[in-house]
Formats: sequence, structure tokens, C-alpha cells
Amino acid sequence: MKTADKIVSHDAFWRGNGPSLLFIPQNDGPLYDMTDYKSRFNDPCLMWEGEMDRSRSAVDWPTDGIPAIRPNLGVIVVPALGGQDFEVTAESMPWPGHPMSFEEICSIRSKDMTSSPVYALLEGFYRYNDLHADPEIKAYMADNQGVFDIAHLLYGDDIFYSLMDPDKAGEVKEIMEVSLDLFLRASWAMKKFNHESDGTMIHGHGTPQGLYFPQAGIRISEDTATLLSPEMIEETILPYVERSVEPFGGAFLHYCGLHPTIFDQLTGLSCIKAVDLGNPEKYDLEYLLKRCAQTDTVFYCRIPGQEGEHWRDYTLRIGRMVAETGARVVMRPLIVPPTREECEEMLGIWHELTDVH
Repeated sequence: MKTADKIVSHDAFWRGNGPSLLFIPQNDGPLYDMTDYKSRFNDPCLMWEGEMDRSRSAVDWPTDGIPAIRPNLGVIVVPALGGQDFEVTAESMPWPGHPMSFEEICSIRSKDMTSSPVYALLEGFYRYNDLHADPEIKAYMADNQGVFDIAHLLYGDDIFYSLMDPDKAGEVKEIMEVSLDLFLRASWAMKKFNHESDGTMIHGHGTPQGLYFPQAGIRISEDTATLLSPEMIEETILPYVERSVEPFGGAFLHYCGLHPTIFDQLTGLSCIKAVDLGNPEKYDLEYLLKRCAQTDTVFYCRIPGQEGEHWRDYTLRIGRMVAETGARVVMRPLIVPPTREECEEMLGIWHELTDVH
């Protein structure tokens, strides 16, 4: 199926028509390709070519996913646009350098993002894509994190001590406000580079296959929030989630880790249109699906298999659970058939089981 046709099918999926979606990878390669990464990080053309090589595996492959690429610069993107230093190594994804002082963070409001070397890397990637684009492969936004994740990256672990100190409430609020402002400016810049409207997007979540979002124009990650109490999440995290995504009509949200209430808290927000878990194996799948059905949240996720489970049994088990719970799912399978023919069969089984009549 061509990308234009997949966008139409994704739009129907969001309107509640047709089957849930299955993003079958062509191989079990690494989540991030670190081959010659330092060179690719610093050269938008090399970055684009590497991402294109990775994404071409999804073109003309039996999958519902849209072939997709992004400037794979890691979590440093937004903090670096605010002036924070960072480190790039050959062995791992980039990571922010030293935490910034409260005064340095406050000064970010007046900083011109265009002076950041990362701004040039982003702009160069999307400009190169404009010149050499393949109509079957869509570019999407770089990793932008969420407001509290950005605040943690900028200020370091001292953010937790400040949260627990009533005398630092004003300081925490200012750090969050600065992080929100930086998040919005960075997100709008990337969407402009990619010629993307505020309220829609295609997003691949670090993979070569993307999902079309007709009513959500941003992706956020709030990993750090899982370290907070439900009360802190309610008071500090959720208001900034809502404020950060409101200009974009809604969001696709990700977080890693196990937390007893955060899934319910986040899916309870009407602005969260889809959710991905970094550690789905830590949760009860049936409960997650029921909760997503109840809140009209799309469950976009890797779903673990059982020990020794054949791909056909895996597909039948998950597909039946999706149908029984009424959830709308975009599944990234963790058990994948070895041949193209079997992948086509897997896709057919999934569509038949999850189709909405």
C-alpha cells in the first residue's frame, strides 16, 4: 500500500473505522543505529542518508506503518536549543552536560534559538529532505521530550529537592514556565521546518514506521514523572502537559518505567490521544487495553510475547484481547515472522480479528 493510501487508512482508524494497525518491522535490528553516529550527528546530510537507509525497509513491506525518518539527535535537542551543553559519543545517544543554574535557566527566555548549533542541524536535515524527498517516506519531529523532562534535563536532580521544599515553589514554577516556553518554541520551529500544520503530524517514535495523527500535532515524553507521587503528578505535571499540547490539538505521549497510577492519570486527560509505554511488560495488558477503551485513548505500543510463543499464536492472543476489550491499538510486535509471506499472513490475521464492523 502506498503512503498516501496508508494516511487515508490511518484517518479512518482514528474515526473508529476498520481494523487496528500493525507495524511489522522487516528485521529485528537495533532500536538506534549507532554506526558512525558522531559523524552523522554533526552532518545533516549523513544523518538524512542514514535514516533513509533505515526507513526504506518499510517501503513496499507488509505493514500498516508509514515509512518515516527524523533527525535522530536524542533527548538533548530542546535543552541544547536553550543553551545547555551536551556530549556526543560513538557508543550511545547524546546526553546533556552539566545542569544549569536557576539564573542560567531564567536567561533562556531571552536566548535566540537560531544561534544553537543544534538548530542548524535540525534545519539542515529538513532542508536536505526538501531537496531529496521520497514521496513514500515522511519526515517527522526530532525528540522534544515533555515540559517536566526538559526541566529535569536543564536543572538536574536538584529539581526533586526543590519540589519538596515549600520555599522553592516559586523557583520550580519559573523553571517549569521557562521549560514550557522552550518546548513550544522548539516544537513550532521543527514543525515549520517540516511544513507541518499545528494540529496534525506523522510520528515514528524513533522507528522507521510512523503513524498519521489527524487530531494531534505533538509528541511528548514524561519519563521523569514516574519518579513522583500521584499528588505531585496531579499538581505539577498534568497542568503543564495540558498547556504544552493545547496549541497542537492533542498529543502522543510516552513514558518509561512502572508507576501505580500515572497511566490512569495521563489517559484521563482528553488531550492525550495515544500513549506508548517504554516498559509494557511491567503492566497487565488486559487492564491497559480496557483503560484505553474506556478513555478513548489509542494504545500504541510494543507488546511482549510469552516464552516460546509462535508468531501466529501471539497474533491470535493479542488480536482477540483487542477485540474483546474494544481498544484501538497500534501494535509494534515483538514476535515477528521470518518471511515476507508469513508477515503478510500475520497482517491479514490481525486485520480480521480487530476489524470494527
